[in-house]
Amino acid sequence: MPTPTTDAHVRLDTHPIHPSAITATITGPRPHLARALLTAHGFEAINERTLVMARIDHEEPHWAEKAAQAMTADGITTEISPRLHEAIDEEWTWANYPMPWCSREEMREVSNEAQKIYDDIRLGRLIIHAHADDSGTVVAVGTYPDSGKSVYLHGENHLRQVADTFDSPARALAAFERLHGDTMRPGPAPLTDTERHAADARTTLGTPAAHPEPAVPKPEIVPAYAADPGDHDSILDQFLAAHGDWEKWRTWSDDTTHAIHESQTLRIERVHEAHPRETAWTVAAYESPVSERMWHLTATASTPAPLLQTLLKHLAEGDGWDTAIGGPINEKTVAAATKPLTDAGWEHTVDGRWIRWTNLTGDAGVQFDAFAAQKANSPLATWTVWAGPSIDQPTWTVTASPHAPTSLLADLTETIAHETGTRRADTATRPRSVYLRTAPPANPSTATGPLVSRRL
Repeated sequence: MPTPTTDAHVRLDTHPIHPSAITATITGPRPHLARALLTAHGFEAINERTLVMARIDHEEPHWAEKAAQAMTADGITTEISPRLHEAIDEEWTWANYPMPWCSREEMREVSNEAQKIYDDIRLGRLIIHAHADDSGTVVAVGTYPDSGKSVYLHGENHLRQVADTFDSPARALAAFERLHGDTMRPGPAPLTDTERHAADARTTLGTPAAHPEPAVPKPEIVPAYAADPGDHDSILDQFLAAHGDWEKWRTWSDDTTHAIHESQTLRIERVHEAHPRETAWTVAAYESPVSERMWHLTATASTPAPLLQTLLKHLAEGDGWDTAIGGPINEKTVAAATKPLTDAGWEHTVDGRWIRWTNLTGDAGVQFDAFAAQKANSPLATWTVWAGPSIDQPTWTVTASPHAPTSLLADLTETIAHETGTRRADTATRPRSVYLRTAPPANPSTATGPLVSRRL
């Protein structure tokens, strides 16, 4: 290890507000060399001793490590925080990446070229004359003033590429208007969410003001169906940490996480910022990595923690493939799935195509739709597990398709009929009449593409 030749010390850490951005803090009497080297490696100054790297491809940990290696080689003492070490060491693969043939390093090359284009635009090195919509994809035309070269750009964020070049702005604009005259607009396209977040990270650390934490009310023990949702993200993280045969797949958006079983035939999609009225979890099972979907299950964002824990436990320890496409749903399988409700004395009623089980207080139940059960690809939910004022105004719902495993349904009904959970005292008197209607599940026949790039 070389002997330091400067009094500067650099500490690299994750941004306090923007999770993928990186901060660099310089201490010591002579910070100028460290500051110059950090700037050369993609950091931008917030003040004299604080710099930030914020990229549009979320690859900051990788490039921060490269910067740390370069500074160490130049004799600058560099410290990497434990949180940043964890981000650097994290193993992940982009889900739904549009260039699946690329290796990880090749993906970085593509996104780094997009980063250079983005930096050229925002720093004025590339002037955008016009943009347009090309079947849902943003395209643009611009010119590098220093060289006079004009370019035709295709895509946004990490996927923006130079699709063509021209020797003059006039020729570039003429070609662009010929292709996109109907949707052509002057100037650059509006900033994407990713670009706005990166810009915000570069302007301020945005450390939130500290406030004293209010006293936490002691939770009460309630039936599982009336329990609090808890922290769904933590529940998923704990599940993945405990089961090495499941792998977390990162998407280009931080809004969604995919978890895939090593067999590639059992998959979880978790939408982090889903509204309580929307589907936050989708589980899907397949006979093979490229087959049609066998069954699927959804859960809303307000589903109680005990229900999610039961679901994940079954996926880890049960048989998620315990079904067969085209297999009959008969009285025997329905009875097996709802036996815990019968044992608990829940009221059993038949209303046309619907068979329902409701607890004695009328604030939780299970519904079986005999009509939906007849069609494997029906957009209607065959099973609906719910709690709230009524099935038409539920607080939360879990829905399942016709061939969801009987054993999984029995685990869920056992949980709502016999198990308990916790609820904070401040939520005990809160109205539970929020209308939570989920959108119909996606038709399995629309699922296309290899492995995780298909829709769940």
